[in-house]
Order: sequence, then structure tokens, then C-alpha cells
Amino acid sequence: PYMVALMTELLELKGKEKVLEIGTGSGYQAAVLAVLAERVCTMERIRPLAMRARKVLDSLGLLNVNIRVADGTCGWEEEAPFDAILVTAGAPAVPNTLVSQLAVGGRLVLPVGDQFSQTLVRIVRQQDGSCTIEDSIGCRFVKLVGKHGWESE
Repeated sequence: PYMVALMTELLELKGKEKVLEIGTGSGYQAAVLAVLAERVCTMERIRPLAMRARKVLDSLGLLNVNIRVADGTCGWEEEAPFDAILVTAGAPAVPNTLVSQLAVGGRLVLPVGDQFSQTLVRIVRQQDGSCTIEDSIGCRFVKLVGKHGWESE
């Protein structure tokens, strides 16, 4: 719960945002985001997890969450741009595909590093298209598997 709170806080949500979450898992983080943002698009590569999360979110009456079963490292181009993107798995590097789907002023929060140790990073897209990068804390997440992440084992 601490990391969910910290990562959510780093997104600086005000209530009107469209948020992309990579790694739906149980749906817990998506539920938190659904209460704080106008719309949540969440991606999960493992279909049974996505289906279970859909049931949980529906049971909570959270109707502002769309779930897609796909490679999250590619983002969700049809729904871009996003005001905020949250990645719940560790990437070897920041996927440019996600940065390119940020709106101006948009925030991307994700763990970046090797398989054993990452740093929680926040990237903010500037008006001129450049990005600022801020390191938060050390952390350890499961690997972000996909075309722009780690290879599947």
C-alpha cells in the first residue's frame, strides 16, 4: 500500500485526468486511480488477471476504468494523450513509446533499473516536448515484460 500511495502522489492528480496504468494485476491500483481521476485506461498482458480485475472493479461500481489485454510497453495509442501514466513493473529503461503518449504537462511514474534494483522515476513532459526527470526512491518491482521492456522468460 505504501508504494501505491507514493506512486499515486507523484502523479499529482486533480480529478479531471485521463490516466494510463501499465500492469493491472489485481486491480487495486486501478481502483485507487479511478477514485482520483476522471478516466483510467489500464493494460494487463495476462488475460486471467485482467478478467479478475474487471470483476473486482465492476463489483466496486468503478465504471470509469477500461481494461485492455495487450503489451503495456507499447502504450494505448488510440487513447493517447494521457495526463498521467503509471507503470507498476520495473523497466530496464524508460519506454519512449510511453513518453510519446504523454500530454504536455503529463507525468509518467515508473521504476527503472535492473532486475534486482530500480529507482522510482517521475518524468514530466514540457511544453517544448522535452522532459524533466526526477528520481524518487529505490525500489524493487517485477520485470516489465514486453516489446519495450524485458524479454519474456
